[in-house]
Amino acid sequence: MLTWEEFEKIEMRVGTILEVNDFPEARKPAYQLQIDFGKELGIKKTSAQITKRYKKEELVGKQVIAVVNFPDKQIGKFMSECLVLGSVGTDNDIVLLSTDLKVENGLRIG
Repeated sequence: MLTWEEFEKIEMRVGTILEVNDFPEARKPAYQLQIDFGKELGIKKTSAQITKRYKKEELVGKQVIAVVNFPDKQIGKFMSECLVLGSVGTDNDIVLLSTDLKVENGLRIG
């Protein structure tokens, strides 16, 4: 079991996807995302294996939830700076976690 203090260390924030690019070097089909987390955190990059469910053009402008305080992770030649959250279904079909109403970028999830 996770303690409350441990949970509080996980910094989940709302961000808006600004740019989506193909990631042909990835082992599994994925996109490279640029996400705006507001003035405090700025824009962070990540990759996400969400190509089964989402088209690039429908992701731009979408607000998502991501963990922003993990160490950066090298994925091939790409450096991931956050972890976008989603529910993982059968066959790795990922549905992104998002807000049901538009909110300010950078708001913390708690």
